[in-house]
Amino acid sequence: MRDIPDEMAARIESGAARLCHVWRLERADGAVTGFTDHDRDLVVDGLVCRAGSGWTAGAAESAVGLAAGAVSAAGALDEAAITEADVAAGLFDGAKVELWRVDWSEPSLKVRLWAGTLARIRREEGRFLADLEGPLAKLERVVGRTYGRMCDARLGDERCGIAAAGRRCDKRWETCVGTFGNGVNFRGFADVPGDDFLTAYPAGGARNDGGSRR
Repeated sequence: MRDIPDEMAARIESGAARLCHVWRLERADGAVTGFTDHDRDLVVDGLVCRAGSGWTAGAAESAVGLAAGAVSAAGALDEAAITEADVAAGLFDGAKVELWRVDWSEPSLKVRLWAGTLARIRREEGRFLADLEGPLAKLERVVGRTYGRMCDARLGDERCGIAAAGRRCDKRWETCVGTFGNGVNFRGFADVPGDDFLTAYPAGGARNDGGSRR
């Protein structure tokens, strides 16, 4: 539940509130910048939030529970805010982002709508498009290896050890052994049971000694 200042809530109820969006970005190197979709610059908590950047809020996805949540934003590339060189250098990758709703007539009256990180930023025709992730997005990422039938090495990398020039691999055990003769470096788990294992049962005349079914 958002903590809305009483005075701001009263203004919203009466229709007297003059609202705009404010973004606060903190890069990994500590640099902090602010932007707003208002028609003039605002000073919020001592930070000058630039209006000329053309920042706009895009689509938002959220859900009750443990969904990660996502927000998009767009704005212009300019020398005083986010430059094309900064984007190309990855300076904003992983930046902390806060989105606020602010009464521009009294910037101290504000409520935070969203907080997360800048997952991806890309250039497009003189502007940038940013994809922002919520704080729970890290819980959806796979860390380390997973158990699966397919090999998780890349053809030709150090873990694979095969010369990859002009060749392809579908990651299956049969291909690794039959085509490349590289079973010793197979990085999957070929004997992990599939969904059909749940319905398997001993069959008459079959070898039911608990050994491999391969």
